[in-house]
Amino acid sequence: MSCDSYSRIFLLSHMRAFTSLLGHILGSHPAINGYFELHISYDNPAALDKQVGELRRYETLKESSRYLFDKLLHNDYRLMPALLAVNDATVLACLREPEASIKSIVNLFARKASGDSYEQPKEAAKYYIERVRRLAEFCASATHPYYYLDAESIRTRPEQLLPALTRWLDLDPPLSPRYKTFSQTGQPRKGDSSVLIRSGIIDQSASDYSHVHIAPDLLENALATYRECRRNMIANAADCILH
Repeated sequence: MSCDSYSRIFLLSHMRAFTSLLGHILGSHPAINGYFELHISYDNPAALDKQVGELRRYETLKESSRYLFDKLLHNDYRLMPALLAVNDATVLACLREPEASIKSIVNLFARKASGDSYEQPKEAAKYYIERVRRLAEFCASATHPYYYLDAESIRTRPEQLLPALTRWLDLDPPLSPRYKTFSQTGQPRKGDSSVLIRSGIIDQSASDYSHVHIAPDLLENALATYRECRRNMIANAADCILH
């Protein structure tokens, strides 16, 4: 099957929004290839060939599959559907509320002990605010329909989210809360590196980030950004699932 024959699924979100979990659920379906972030900009037709090549580096494309999946979590990578010349693309937009997102980012990079700036709440909040604003800008100017979901619904409302995704993507069989693990599951720069992603089932327990402290002004700014952008993204979406 040529790369031009595949439809695409693009998940637009930010770090620590349960996108690895959703990617694994989608990527476990027999019709869908891909489950992790490829770090590609989709702003010209050549990006589609690059996507196929990157996926084939790690996994064998499934026989009779029809979708290729990728997620974009950083402003460095652009999605411009009108320039892709792709037959069909489904765009999913996803936000998680700011306090848990920012604390999770800080906690993740502190555990890595890499000296990354995201270990600092100020830098994590800056990334979050800039990313959420960019996502809202994309949705406001989009000529291509998109679907919105609250990230929390992936964990707390799978019984409603998964049938909606199944319908949006016209999948048969329906998506399952149980998922497979793959060669890149838990690997650095391939998504969630915690042990939870290797469990193969949605874990609905809450993480404890009480040790991470965010300055009130930072959190207030992030919360205001989230509320405004989320409201606008929901208003323009073709359909949505909220937590």
